[in-house]
Amino acid sequence: MSRSPRNRRSPAAPRKRSSSALSAGHLRVIATGGLGEIGRNMTVFEFDGKLLIVDCGVLFPEEHQPGVDVILPDWSCIRDRLDDVVAIVLTHGHEDHIGGVPYLLRERGDIPVISSRLTLHFLAAKFEEFKVSTKLIEVEAGQTRQEGPFELEFLAVNHSIPDGLAIAIRTDAGLVLHTGDFKMDQFPLDGRITDLRGFARLGEEGLDLLLVDSTNAEVPGFMVSERDLVPAIEKVFRETTGRVIVSSFASHVHRIQQVLDAAHAQGRKVAFVGRSMVRNMKIATDLNYLDVPDGLVVDLPKLNRLPANKITLICTGSQGEPLAALSRMASGEHQIKVGDGDTVLMASSLIPGNENAIYRVINGLVDKGARVVHKGNAKVHVSGHASAGELVYCYNILEPANVLPVHGESRHLRANADLAIKTGVPRDRVLIAENGSVIDLFDGVAQITGSVPIELIYVDGSSVGGVTEDSLADRRLLANEGVLTVIAIVDPDTGLLVDDVDFIGRGFAHEANAFDSLAKAIGKTLTRESDVKVASRENIEKRIVQESARWAKQTLGRQPLIVPVVVDG
Repeated sequence: MSRSPRNRRSPAAPRKRSSSALSAGHLRVIATGGLGEIGRNMTVFEFDGKLLIVDCGVLFPEEHQPGVDVILPDWSCIRDRLDDVVAIVLTHGHEDHIGGVPYLLRERGDIPVISSRLTLHFLAAKFEEFKVSTKLIEVEAGQTRQEGPFELEFLAVNHSIPDGLAIAIRTDAGLVLHTGDFKMDQFPLDGRITDLRGFARLGEEGLDLLLVDSTNAEVPGFMVSERDLVPAIEKVFRETTGRVIVSSFASHVHRIQQVLDAAHAQGRKVAFVGRSMVRNMKIATDLNYLDVPDGLVVDLPKLNRLPANKITLICTGSQGEPLAALSRMASGEHQIKVGDGDTVLMASSLIPGNENAIYRVINGLVDKGARVVHKGNAKVHVSGHASAGELVYCYNILEPANVLPVHGESRHLRANADLAIKTGVPRDRVLIAENGSVIDLFDGVAQITGSVPIELIYVDGSSVGGVTEDSLADRRLLANEGVLTVIAIVDPDTGLLVDDVDFIGRGFAHEANAFDSLAKAIGKTLTRESDVKVASRENIEKRIVQESARWAKQTLGRQPLIVPVVVDG
């Protein structure tokens, strides 16, 4: 397919540029998260000595990351330049796009944040929790705004949360469009469709670089409308004689509206369960994004006094998060006890990496007697991301000179790249980037010119970045193999034992006298050690670990974490 250049400048020959310094007239783009993963989306734009940040979200941990609360983007590459940041622009209010903002503001607390009304109210609630604040600038689709050398235009996009925005960024280096998360639902619940007229206008102007959502690039055709879910959701409420328990993202206002409508039609009352769900739905109601009939929503104690066929609970935990309400119901650790007659409606997508946790929750609920309705067995969820047909449609409208697929795992990015190439974007203008890739735009040509190191920044309680891959390896070892503490009282001069060795084993089975042979082996090892060199605590600990690890492998078939405790006797 040939591609008309329209008003776009003729592209110059590719120029290789160093990523260490940005030349005048160039626009630089660095993803500090969000490429090769579903979450922690954050993109940094640099032009004329100033920085613009689009989104700053979190990634939720997987099972192999025990004890981690969330994972942040790695903005260390701009940490010494935070004073150059003119603004943070947020495309929408999901956690994977806004959850990291409070952490970034802890490092520079006066960066203005620009977004739509609902997004900023969700963010302001987080600010209260984190005790941070900054200037919040509310914008609407159709507005433009100048921030330093960046002219920003905001376009409406349809997503699984109200008030989504695509961001057009104009500089002297060219025109860039960041779609954010979007789809092209032609019958959205709120009547707010993706602004394809605006997209076409940008295409006519000459779009130099398109950053485009890749999540559903492997899914053929067009995504069904949110309205198509109504019959399946209504059927659940119509056929259930007991309680209906709905799990959803705490920010999925559209899905919650459908549930409220179905509950109201069947004469049920509703209670929200979970701090984030209660908070967000109150915000959505107060701002009129959620239409709640009078008397429909009640508090949990009042709801519990009603008969089961009049009860609807809406809670968090659709991704199997261990501390969320639904997971604790499945494990029997929540005040709400699930049992026979209950129907659990899981009204959210399955995020890659969460499969095991989600199915564990489903099995736990089924074991307790509940019927579980989910995307796999009923039409109760539709994705908020454009599928292949919608992406191709957008490529043909926008006719971008260069394409950078974003928001997705590697397979999603490559599938999106293939779609762009099929519509006529030259193969060498479709960039498969990774987190940390440095992309420079100049004279209508975008190239990967280098990279910066990007790490996973773990949040563990109040600790940010304190957890490392090594400490996670220790946690996995503790979980899978157990821990063996060896307490040895030694003569500090000779390094010889002056008392029997004590052992504390946790996380593996052993007999009462199981460690007798290990105690003898440690005694012999320390005797040999004292004969050949001067005793030192470091050498003693090293020998204890080596001997204990060898013994555990041979005797128990395990590789526990060995913790030596050496005490002077």
